[in-house]
Amino acid sequence: MYTIILAGGFGTRLFPLSRSNYPKQFIPLFGDKSLFQKAVLRALLFSKPDEIFVVTNDTHKFLVNDQLRQIAVSCNVLEEPCGKNTLPAITYASLKIYEKKKEAVILVLSSDQLLEEGEVYTSAVRAAEKLTREYIVTFGVVPKTPHTGYGYIRPGDKIGDGYKVAAFVEKPDIRTAEKYMKEGYLWNAGIFCFSADLFLKECRRYAPDVFDAFKNDVLEAYKRTPKISIDYGLLEKSSKVAVVPFSIAWNDLGSFEALYSVSEKNEEGNAVNFEYVTPDGKNNLIISERLVSTIGISDTAIIDTTDVLVICPTNQTQKIGTISELLRQKNDERVDTHTTVQRPWGCYTTLLKSETYLDKRLILNPHNRISLQYHNHRSEHWVVVSGIAEVTNGDKLLTVKAGESTFVLAGTLHHLANPGNDALEVIEVQNGHPLSEDDIFRCEDDFHRETK
Repeated sequence: MYTIILAGGFGTRLFPLSRSNYPKQFIPLFGDKSLFQKAVLRALLFSKPDEIFVVTNDTHKFLVNDQLRQIAVSCNVLEEPCGKNTLPAITYASLKIYEKKKEAVILVLSSDQLLEEGEVYTSAVRAAEKLTREYIVTFGVVPKTPHTGYGYIRPGDKIGDGYKVAAFVEKPDIRTAEKYMKEGYLWNAGIFCFSADLFLKECRRYAPDVFDAFKNDVLEAYKRTPKISIDYGLLEKSSKVAVVPFSIAWNDLGSFEALYSVSEKNEEGNAVNFEYVTPDGKNNLIISERLVSTIGISDTAIIDTTDVLVICPTNQTQKIGTISELLRQKNDERVDTHTTVQRPWGCYTTLLKSETYLDKRLILNPHNRISLQYHNHRSEHWVVVSGIAEVTNGDKLLTVKAGESTFVLAGTLHHLANPGNDALEVIEVQNGHPLSEDDIFRCEDDFHRETK
């Protein structure tokens, strides 16, 4: 079995934990692994590493590769030139798999869902696999509550261990959701299973504008294909769609209210990731890296990051996306990036910032280096905190150890490399004006980023 993992979203529903450049699928919300990493490990239940295809975008491709490296899994990574929703992404990957094996059975997973893995899950996938010669199979979660945040599926006639899909329905109001539960409707989990040849045949028939677009190279295909989901573009039109129910713990973590529902809580109903002191607070979600204290606050989400604090009633967290939109209208960079920014060579964290100076903490992964570059408007002073740095500073090649430093004058060609087996930590002090990532002129780059 092959697996497609969709990892291209720019989710803002968990802002400020998630940002456009660091969406929720890459955040380790539970334990030390991200939702994306959990999805990859789940894919390994049925697929070999070279049978897994991750679909992502230019912004996240290095983050995907870094997180794959962390769990020691090497699989196929497909880069979308731009996001066009789920149907083009699945079609792109399915065509790649079809080239390898025309009748391949494909499982499609989202990278940002939390679900219970076990016998019920594996049995449902195997049941779906048996139906893939005749049907595109989707999975329906047996609802435990009348949830208004999910789409629903109405099962039709019984076929094998599943049902023909009678209808897909939109997110309901609470009364309609209660009615759906009583009538046996299922939550639409956004997980699919099908054979490559049947999927592409149905795509050609019901979404010819998507299918025909991919007769071109990938850049041209994404220019031509419409932006459309697999539900609207294909599943709601095809008569060859089935649903396999499974009764497992499943959550798409689409809001902090959803995150609170699956988090461990204390006796007062508070879900806390660090320190929280209160004489009376109950049923709160507290996410912070420092002590939080409240008086007279209950049923509230308090999300505290280094640069943004969000406070709202837990039952209003579905609206947090509007905060991201307001910031985007102001061209505020905080909607896109944290103070810590991932780079293909490691990451950097902004410590202090003014108009004329900027302090950063750089972490270079073992055997990685930044691009050979220069800046027109700033100088840089590097202080090695731990590890050994190999520095190109103009025509000099230097070895800089912990406690030592070097100064790079504006306009000087320079390089910072980590030749060791441990992470290299460097404090960088920039001086100049303006201080911007646009003032990076790359001459050589190991990661084939734009050079100037």
